[in-house]
Amino acid sequence: MEIRGAALVTGATGGLGRAVARRLRGEGCSLTVTGLRGELVEAVAAEVDGRGVVADLADRDELVRVVDFAGDVDLLVLAAGVDGGGLLTDHSLDEVDRVLDVNLRVPLTLARLVGERMVARGSGHIVFVSSLGGKTVGPASSLHSAAWFGVRGFALALRQDWGPLGVGVSLVNVGAVSDAAAPDGVALPAGFQAKSPDDVAAAVVRAVRHDRAEVDVADPVRRAGVVFGQLAPQAAARLSRFAGSDAVGER
Repeated sequence: MEIRGAALVTGATGGLGRAVARRLRGEGCSLTVTGLRGELVEAVAAEVDGRGVVADLADRDELVRVVDFAGDVDLLVLAAGVDGGGLLTDHSLDEVDRVLDVNLRVPLTLARLVGERMVARGSGHIVFVSSLGGKTVGPASSLHSAAWFGVRGFALALRQDWGPLGVGVSLVNVGAVSDAAAPDGVALPAGFQAKSPDDVAAAVVRAVRHDRAEVDVADPVRRAGVVFGQLAPQAAARLSRFAGSDAVGER
């Protein structure tokens, strides 16, 4: 698909969403961006010569308001997300609901509402900015993986349904990113290297332009680990602990 026309980017006040909005503006798209923090939404909108709308997408009424505000879009990039790392028992029930709402229900609902218009006209593309935690598991990641495994399954199935109707669906699966790779000073396991938000933005463009089902944004060691984790999950878990991934996950 040629990258042009109107684009809606969620999570635009975060590092990944902002980088995606900048890149799409450079590709010639007209932007509508959304996020929670008003002053940052305005700043990003001004930076990309677009329109900004402040909203908590976990609120159904606000989500519908964003869809109505954006109108018909050619490209939807779902980059909003909240941290779901840590042991399940460390999360309150409200926190569990919040992670599942923002990371799973919101992108599904937005795809349903925005995608309906795409299907009707037979064109458009939806990109789910997801996580490698939706392809293989790690320590202290049960809630995180529950949401992203769901997103990945939904997106791959939706691609089968909507691809023949002219609507592309892609996943950009993100590993460690430079501005959020090692919280509290915890180093990444040996051999792992963080990518940048600009790398994620480039992957979004690549996924749309070439109609890719999935693009993984990670160093070769991490990508190989994902493949190994899918083929031999128990052996991969033991190797992960040996490499020091437990420390990162728990912190």
